[in-house]
Amino acid sequence: MQRLGNVSGIDVEDKHMGRAKDLKTIHNRAEIPSFTSEEEEHLFWSTHELSDDLWDQAEPLGPDELPSPRSTTRPVVIQIDEATLKRVKDLARRRHTEYQDLLSELVTSHLAEEEQRTG
Repeated sequence: MQRLGNVSGIDVEDKHMGRAKDLKTIHNRAEIPSFTSEEEEHLFWSTHELSDDLWDQAEPLGPDELPSPRSTTRPVVIQIDEATLKRVKDLARRRHTEYQDLLSELVTSHLAEEEQRTG
């Protein structure tokens, strides 16, 4: 069996090796988990499909409803004192997000505030 990965704590394996996989059909939106990464989402949808009824309930998105493309990111190194880093990690945990993502969000929002304030 080829191991495809781990989805929400469940190992996913391809038991058919080259044949079309038996996909689990999703009948209700509540059956779709929240994903923590695109890889996790990809692994889930490689083993699941939406039912025809669920597809029929879907409404097409208008051009203004599609999410914006992601901007490219670049890793940077910053130095933060231990107490501040602990506060950031605690807040990120409460928000169920990665602390690096929270730091990026905080920098972006504070930068926008400063730009508005200083013109």
